[in-house]
Amino acid sequence: MPRISIKRTIITWFLAGIEEEDEERRWITLGEALAEAIIDTLNTRDSEIDVESSSEELSETSISETTSSSSSAPPSWPLIAGDGSFELPEHPPHHRPPHRSDTPNAYVWTLTAIAGISGLLFGYDTGIISSTLLHLSASFSPAPGTELSSLSKSLITSSTSLAALLSSPLSGVLSDRHGRKSAIYLADSLFILGAVWQAVAFSIPHMVIGRFIIGLGVGVGSGVVPMYIAELAPAGYRGRLTTLYTGCITGGQLLAYAVGWWSSEVFTEGVGWRVGVGLGAVPAVLQGVGLVWQPETPRWLVMRERRKEAREVLGRVIGEDEAAGAEGGVGRLLADIEEGVRRAREEEEGGEGWLHRWLDLWQDTQGRRALGVVCMLQGLQQFCGFNSLMYFSATIFSLLNFTNPTATSMLIASTNLLFTLLAFTLIDRIGRRLILLLSIPGMILGLLLSAFAFSNLDLSSSPTTAASNSAFYTTTALLSMLVYVSSYALGIGTVPWTAQTEVFKMQHRGLGNGVATGVNWGGNFVVGITFLGMLERCGGEGVFGVYAIVCAVGWWGVWIWFGERGGRELEEMEVES
Repeated sequence: MPRISIKRTIITWFLAGIEEEDEERRWITLGEALAEAIIDTLNTRDSEIDVESSSEELSETSISETTSSSSSAPPSWPLIAGDGSFELPEHPPHHRPPHRSDTPNAYVWTLTAIAGISGLLFGYDTGIISSTLLHLSASFSPAPGTELSSLSKSLITSSTSLAALLSSPLSGVLSDRHGRKSAIYLADSLFILGAVWQAVAFSIPHMVIGRFIIGLGVGVGSGVVPMYIAELAPAGYRGRLTTLYTGCITGGQLLAYAVGWWSSEVFTEGVGWRVGVGLGAVPAVLQGVGLVWQPETPRWLVMRERRKEAREVLGRVIGEDEAAGAEGGVGRLLADIEEGVRRAREEEEGGEGWLHRWLDLWQDTQGRRALGVVCMLQGLQQFCGFNSLMYFSATIFSLLNFTNPTATSMLIASTNLLFTLLAFTLIDRIGRRLILLLSIPGMILGLLLSAFAFSNLDLSSSPTTAASNSAFYTTTALLSMLVYVSSYALGIGTVPWTAQTEVFKMQHRGLGNGVATGVNWGGNFVVGITFLGMLERCGGEGVFGVYAIVCAVGWWGVWIWFGERGGRELEEMEVES
């Protein structure tokens, strides 16, 4: 056996496993290969081999041999369900994305930053409600000195999610027909209108309408912006740049908590919360101005036969001048995009309406599986209960008798932002799948610790009972939430937004992103409308116990169905699909 690292042996085994139908024999082969590799490694000094180059060599030799020997046999990865997985045959389940040298230039960073303001708006408008709920009773309560009912608070909170659920599927249709920029402009207009409406609201129904308008903007923005960033980003940095969008969301939530605390300290009881919600219009105005200099994505421009504009945008993104011609990076990538558009039009068979696109997506086996996987990820992101903390953290800490609930909520939001930035550095290095498999157990641990702490706490709003809560259990509750939030931010809080921009073919990308985002907001609505009621009926231990079960089921779903797709151009994945 030639000198070879253990890692290379495992890769060889996975490739050879395609043609080996006997599962027991496959594991015996692995054992023999590993034993021989270990002995060979001990007898040689030159045992470090570049995994990336080795993988490329093996892909050219082993796959060609496998294809010639069993071209009719479908690929079957160990530990991956053959019928459910849409993993590409060239890569094992834990494939590490290859290193790419296409570092984003200043132009790409600027585009990402301006587009990311939509994420800031998303986070701000969903986070500001946490502190706002503490002060609405003085303005809207039917009787002086009484609190708003749990139903009123739930309606105000969940109306945003319901509106986002309705608008996000339409965002894909709008962006495909009128362009990604036009859809973002629409989202900004809704953000401005909703912020002003909330600031002047004088009753609960008016507040619900204002939150509903905001939700329409959030739904459109969250469906379009990740796709916009992904279609402009270099392949090797697509995950990180899309993660910046998630970072903007968490940054917006932190900003919302800070503004909520500041406005309550500076302004009177009935004015502070109005200032907080009204300031949400400012980032939308700034983004609207910045969009004037933003281009459309090259892929959308090619779809609209605006080839010259697409070449100009690609040249600025890649940093290559026109002199490179067809043989340069721009020429090759433009040719790949045009080929992708050609294939998309052939598969559409002349249909242009959204209904035809939906039927085409559903009838395409790869598209249907991709839709199922990203909907699973987006559903898990919401039904794990994270946004119950974003919406009601101040309310929870108030029940636990914390002196300044809003300031304590800022600690939660800061942790979320910090670990989202950590995910930014990891997602393209270790891959989407592995980061989920490592982080979800941390979420389960945090939720189980929360359930334990809340089972020993009295959540009565009475000051006497609240003061009797043990400092040990309240501290345990806070620390367990920090463990949960940090694990969430590393994995499921980030990966779905990246994954849904990568798994669809070009003709399905807008619609698929819209549907997946709609699932996200559907789950968000359910969590928002049910959390306070569940907390009253089942207690914290029941609520967080249910969320822990959801996370455990989600981890199993990721293990079985979700494959790695990082580090390649979108057109490459279309061909391989």
